[in-house]
Amino acid sequence: MSRSIILASRSPRRIALLKQIGIECSVMPADIDENPLLGEHPCDYVQRLAIEKAKTIYETCRLALPEQLVLAADTTVAIHDEILGKPIDDAEAIAMLKKLSGATHLVHTAVAVCGYNRTLCMLNTTQVDMMPLTDEIIADYIASGEHQDKAGSYGIQGLAGTWIQRIEGSYTGVMGLPLYEAAQLLHQIKV
Repeated sequence: MSRSIILASRSPRRIALLKQIGIECSVMPADIDENPLLGEHPCDYVQRLAIEKAKTIYETCRLALPEQLVLAADTTVAIHDEILGKPIDDAEAIAMLKKLSGATHLVHTAVAVCGYNRTLCMLNTTQVDMMPLTDEIIADYIASGEHQDKAGSYGIQGLAGTWIQRIEGSYTGVMGLPLYEAAQLLHQIKV
């Protein structure tokens, strides 16, 4: 049984989390359109993207590496079913953080594995309670640059971790790769 996979992501957090459970990976990010479909629910959105990323990279490598498994994940933050993806600029990040300030939101992360003529996917949803944020806290965070390339404009594993009053669900899911679901999928496909 293989303990090496292709990760369809360049996320350093996902790479580190896979290493934490003894899975080595080569990195091959999938270049797909990540825009939500009109009226798409956040859960459906992340599952669609995770599956599409995994299948895209699997098809790219299938002939050269037919036994190689591909793992992909996608994470989004949602508040009242509104998808808060990665901010395009600082102004959008500020607007997202103001929406999340003092509110409960959901972090949805889907994990997909593609290989051996199968594609499997699991979804993890975690409820996150964030403290109220002042304009000064938000400005300092934006100045740190940590908000860039993060769904909802924050990373729980960094400075914003001090804002999180409570989570109900998976800490690693909020980081971008729920380890329980990833391990279950890899086990099902015999890694």
